[in-house]
Amino acid sequence: MRALSRVPLWAWYPFASFVAFLAWKVFPYRRHVVEGNLKASFPQWDDGTRERVIRDYYRGFADVFVEVARSLRLTPDEVRERVKIRNPELVREVSQGKPVLLMAAHQCNWEWLLLGFSTQLGLPVDAVYKPLVNPWADQAMFALRSRLGARPVVAEHLLTDILKNRNVQRGIAIIADQEPVSSERKHWLTFLNRDSAFFLGAEEITRTVRYATVFSRIRRVSRGHYEVEFVPLSAAGETMETGEFTARYARLVEEQIRAAPADWPWSHKRWKLKKPLYGA
Repeated sequence: MRALSRVPLWAWYPFASFVAFLAWKVFPYRRHVVEGNLKASFPQWDDGTRERVIRDYYRGFADVFVEVARSLRLTPDEVRERVKIRNPELVREVSQGKPVLLMAAHQCNWEWLLLGFSTQLGLPVDAVYKPLVNPWADQAMFALRSRLGARPVVAEHLLTDILKNRNVQRGIAIIADQEPVSSERKHWLTFLNRDSAFFLGAEEITRTVRYATVFSRIRRVSRGHYEVEFVPLSAAGETMETGEFTARYARLVEEQIRAAPADWPWSHKRWKLKKPLYGA
C-alpha cells in the first residue's frame, strides 16, 4: 500500500475504469449478488435502469479502491479539498462540551469520510471498528485510519472506553448499516423493501450515556470529490422508545441510498438473516 499510494489519482483513475469494466462485463464480480439485491430493493426498475446502476456501482467501487490506496499520501489540505463538510459547526453546537456520536453508512468513500472528520471538525475523533481477520491488512487499515489524528477503537471495547472518557469532548464515528450476523442483539425493520436486521449497539450506547447524535450524509460530487452534511439524529438526553433511534438511523441511510443507489455496496451479502416468524 505504501508503494501504491505514491501513484497520483489522475493516473489511478484510468486503471480503475478498466478494472470496473472487467468486473462488470468480462469477469463479473458477484454480479448475481448485485443484481439480486437491486431487484429485491427496487422492483419497480426496468432492466435498463438496473443495468445503468450496476455499471455505475462497479465504477464507483473501483474508484473507492484506488482512492483508499492513495490515502496514505493525502495531505490534510488535499483531504479538505476532496471531502468538504458543509456544516461542521453543528457537531460542536450539539455536543455541549461532551462527546457526540457521528453515525454514518457504507456510502461513497467511507474511509475518506473519516479523514474528513479528522481534518475539519476541530475535535478529536474516535473511529469504531472491528479488527480484520488478516493481521497485515488490519495493521494497514489501522495506520490509514489513524494517520490524520483519529483514534481507532475496537467495537467490543467501545462502551468501556466511553465510560472511561465520558466527559471528554470528541466525535465518536460509527458505521452501523451492516448486518449483525454474529450479534444476539438486533432490531428488525423494513429497509430497502426487505426485512432487515440492524445492530442495537449505537442505540444502547445513546440510551446509556445520553449523548447527542448526528447522521453524516455523504454524496459524490464528482470523481474523487465528496460533500458531507450533518443531520441531527437525536438530542442530548432525549428519551426514545426501544427501536426508535435505530429506525431513525435506518430511514436516513435509506434516503441516502435512494438518492444515489450506485454508491452503496450492493455486492455485499447484506440479507443473510431471515426474520424470525415469532419474534426474537
